[in-house]
Amino acid sequence: MEPTEIEEDDSPIGKMCTDVFGANWGKFKIAHMSTGDRIGVELFEFKNQQNPENNFEYWKTGVFHFCVQDPNLEKLVEKIVAAGGKKRMTQPRYYYPGEKPYRMIYM
Repeated sequence: MEPTEIEEDDSPIGKMCTDVFGANWGKFKIAHMSTGDRIGVELFEFKNQQNPENNFEYWKTGVFHFCVQDPNLEKLVEKIVAAGGKKRMTQPRYYYPGEKPYRMIYM
C-alpha cells in the first residue's frame, strides 16, 4: 500500500484507530510493505513524532505492535487476556466488511 494519510474521523479506519490510540490522535501517515515470503511491515509517521537526539537510542523501542494470524481469534484473545494482556479494542472488527471475512483485534 502506498503511503496514505489517515485522519481521526467517523470512518471505519478512523474509528478503529481511536479504539487503538485513544481520542485526539489527529492524523498519521501509514504505508504497508511485504517481503517475498509474505511477511508484512507497516510504517507509521505520526505528527508528534520525535527524532532521537543521537539517532541510536537503542533502549527505546520503535515497535508498538505486531500481528499474529489465528483461525480462532476469540480463543487467542482469551489466551492473551489470561496471560495478562490487554484488549485495545473491545470487539474484533472486520477489516473488509461485506467483502472479505478478515477480522482483527488490537491487543
